[in-house]
Amino acid sequence: MAARQHAFVLAGTGSGCGKTTVTLGLLTLLQRRGLRVQPYKVGPDYLDTGWHSALSGVTSHNLDSYMLPAPTLNALFCEHMQQADVAVIEGVMGLYDGYGTDPDYCSSAAMAKQLGCPVILLVDGKAVSTSIAATVMGFQHFDPRLNIAGVIVNRVNSEGHFQLLKHAIERYCGLPVLGYVPHVDGVSLPERHLGLVTARESALDNGPWQDFATVLERTLDADRLLELSALRTLPSGQWPPMPDSGAGLTLALADDEAFNFYYPDNLALLLRAGVKIVRFSPLHDAVLPDCQMIWLGGGYPELHARALADNQPMLTQLRAAHERGVAIYAECGGLMYLGTTLEDKNGDTYAMADILPGHSKMGSRLTRFGYCEAQAQQPTLLAAPGDVLRGHEFHYSDFTAQTPAVMACRKTRDGAVLQQWAGGWQRGNTFASYLHLHFAQNPSMLNHWFAAARSAQ
Repeated sequence: MAARQHAFVLAGTGSGCGKTTVTLGLLTLLQRRGLRVQPYKVGPDYLDTGWHSALSGVTSHNLDSYMLPAPTLNALFCEHMQQADVAVIEGVMGLYDGYGTDPDYCSSAAMAKQLGCPVILLVDGKAVSTSIAATVMGFQHFDPRLNIAGVIVNRVNSEGHFQLLKHAIERYCGLPVLGYVPHVDGVSLPERHLGLVTARESALDNGPWQDFATVLERTLDADRLLELSALRTLPSGQWPPMPDSGAGLTLALADDEAFNFYYPDNLALLLRAGVKIVRFSPLHDAVLPDCQMIWLGGGYPELHARALADNQPMLTQLRAAHERGVAIYAECGGLMYLGTTLEDKNGDTYAMADILPGHSKMGSRLTRFGYCEAQAQQPTLLAAPGDVLRGHEFHYSDFTAQTPAVMACRKTRDGAVLQQWAGGWQRGNTFASYLHLHFAQNPSMLNHWFAAARSAQ
């Protein structure tokens, strides 16, 4: 391990407390100091990692303990730390919020303990004074085994206000307060129904973020932050068996404004197996790359339904690829695109690829949200009968299929089954579902995809 490596989890008291904004500011600040940063995100979120990557120029990676066994997750973390000086790990929701009520399952706190990283707690300073110490003390004593190394206070009105808050926290909690985050004009992240707008959709102006970093240099003690986050050792990890060679196979990857939700580590696994990846746009391209595999990821096809429907040459090419047995995999938005029709939130309906007969309809509230398991009931593109895949769903649409589903899905929490439903549809060599998967949970699942791809005409 390189000398003087650092890592910390930036955790909050809850969702919406400013974790992503402060993470982006810290990434910029640390880079300006000449440090090689490595951003991470606890949990399955695609959007936050996209902003990390866009602003820092360094690919951000998800650390998901629901989908990934601990040895695999640790190996992934260590691999990406090889060329880094400091890991900035953005937490998920509140510090102890995870899957169910167990604070040691899929929470930011559990991740910090697993990786051996300290926690920097971000707390809201708006409209509070001494009571902020009670908030910090509650988080501090909820799990005495957790190393909460310092505190940053967000939304502070003035230097005088900060000194009041700092004195209260340090007096009653005995924790160092590393500084505060004031409001800075121009520093905000746009949102829509699935959360933040993707970084690639926004004309990213680095100017405000550089200004934000300049402010943080004045209001935060970055030297103390690095001192508190020095790593003694990296966690022990081990990769599972890798898939058989995908050498000679070409994957056409949908990558545009409508489809862009992919875990970088999934693409890395495919490349490691020897698969060639060629990107294409279902929105803008008329010709599909020569390939034996196609991946249509998640995204926002409902916002681009008219343009997708109008691109008849690409729809024709996709249907022809399906007919000749190209192994097509689709997640969430990709499922909607492969259906027969898509109805947007305005009630307008557009013709899609009609490879998987069915109708997608946008709703006004989440149809399904969170982690779930899916067990294959018959041979599918990624799983043999009986295989269980772990992933997550997050969608406002519903897909009414005209053919039976091939996966038995369920959502459990604290040992109880909350929901059970049928999902996932297979037709020929095409498989699609709402489930977003991390392949590193069981890389051998790719062998099924490769075998199907080699059968393509």
